[in-house]
Amino acid sequence: MEKVETNGDDITVNIKFGGRSIPVSLSSDSTVRDLKSLLQPLTNVLPRGQKLIFKGKVLVDESTLKSSGVSNGAKIMLMASQGLHQGDGPIKKETPASSNLRRNADGNQVKEKREVTVEKSQTARWKVTGVIALSQCNLRAIPDEVWNCGPSARVLDLSHNSMEDVPAKIGCLSSIQKLLLNANEIRDNSISWEGLTSLKSLTNLSLSQNYLTTLPSSLDALACLMQLDIANNKLASLPDEIGHLTHLQVLKANNNRICAIPTSIGECTSLVEVDLSANLLVDLPETFGNLHNLKALHLSNNGLKSLPPTLFKMCICLSTLDLHGSEITMDLLRQLEGWEDFDERRRLKLQKQLDFRAGGSAEFDEGADKSF
Repeated sequence: MEKVETNGDDITVNIKFGGRSIPVSLSSDSTVRDLKSLLQPLTNVLPRGQKLIFKGKVLVDESTLKSSGVSNGAKIMLMASQGLHQGDGPIKKETPASSNLRRNADGNQVKEKREVTVEKSQTARWKVTGVIALSQCNLRAIPDEVWNCGPSARVLDLSHNSMEDVPAKIGCLSSIQKLLLNANEIRDNSISWEGLTSLKSLTNLSLSQNYLTTLPSSLDALACLMQLDIANNKLASLPDEIGHLTHLQVLKANNNRICAIPTSIGECTSLVEVDLSANLLVDLPETFGNLHNLKALHLSNNGLKSLPPTLFKMCICLSTLDLHGSEITMDLLRQLEGWEDFDERRRLKLQKQLDFRAGGSAEFDEGADKSF
């Protein structure tokens, strides 16, 4: 149960939302806005997307609960505006082109177990080209023939399958540079991080659309990593050691449950693009200002109310900033040092895009509202 420490008599109200009842304790002298702030982390609905209804009337933000007639045990309905959520959660996997679903005698869809046969000629081609392409092959496990490629493998694409395990054997692919494991059934206890982090030549790692809740500190062993895609999982945090990935250029961690970004992110000075949209962030560390090469920053659908004060001043390459579904206003952005230079870069980029299509607007329309 959530509780805010304020003066006055404490009351408990029950918020009806999404088919459940959420008890919240706070002072009767608290405002409706205070209540909305408490509800944000519990419902993932931003305060400006909340409409609280008590006895058929919409509660006004500036009013106190006492003046609104809300007493202990009161039941309040929460209605959420579409698109004003933080942390939208994992996106469902796209149905692969080659489906392993069939219909049984009753007409219901069931998963069909099919084994993929790897021919000798295919294995020989893998060894010659260094590219192992097994996307959308209805795999439940990595075929043994993959391990036979050993150091000759450079690219391994196992995306869009139904694999649960990433065994320690993955370490035998010592020359692998690109590893795609996205859209599988991988969980924390089914992936050998010891084997994976032994791949010292790895530059591109995709683990998106799985069921991971944590990343290990040993991730920093992937010193050559340039692209990391961990979007659409259930991650609650990023390890502090991510700052050791000094060659990282693209970080995609959108659609998770991340509440805070470690300050060590400022050491990833090669970053060009960062996507943290649809998480549970309320602020960003000031070290973001150290990312001088950053060009694109995606922060939509978070609970952000401010940005690091040096973001525009220090990130002199930044030209794309997505703030849709946040609490950040245009007035706040204009107060940040370096806003004018950022706005000019953004307009130049927009103009280049308009050169290839008709219409459009030069107004800033990347999520910052003109007022609350």
